[in-house]
Amino acid sequence: MLSKSLNKALNQQVQLEFESSNVYLAMASWAEQEGYEGIASFMYLQSDEERMHMLKIFKYINERGGNAEVPALSKVPHTYKSVIDMFTSVLKHEVHVSSEINKLVDICLKEKDYATHNMLQWYVAEQMEEERVARTLLDKLKLIGTDKSGVYMFDRDLLSIRSEAGNEKEA
Repeated sequence: MLSKSLNKALNQQVQLEFESSNVYLAMASWAEQEGYEGIASFMYLQSDEERMHMLKIFKYINERGGNAEVPALSKVPHTYKSVIDMFTSVLKHEVHVSSEINKLVDICLKEKDYATHNMLQWYVAEQMEEERVARTLLDKLKLIGTDKSGVYMFDRDLLSIRSEAGNEKEA
């Protein structure tokens, strides 16, 4: 059984994961409108992944006798100055999500809720990966700078990553 405080904290994480899905969805829309097919595909995939993260916590709350709540969502940013600006936002957002996951882990340890602690370890590892990918992509964009052909190749590379991810799911 979840404590009231942990139930509340997990519902806050549900909201953050849902907002994350919407942030990536807005980024996908912006990229698509700007002609970045690969970046848009990558962001659509990220949006779907964040929704899955939200659902995993949502279901967990109910399974543990808590009360999962569908959150109200605020409007998310939907325009960016550049691709670098957008990926800077991605990294900043993922660092924030990691911080919130760490706070949840801290609550679990204080309350000695080892089942929830165990469930959250998947999120800890996932956030390490999310930050690594965001940092790597941003580093590549910084190397490219404002070179249009470089940004074009970056976009094409992300399109191939999306294709590879789709092929792995089919296998």
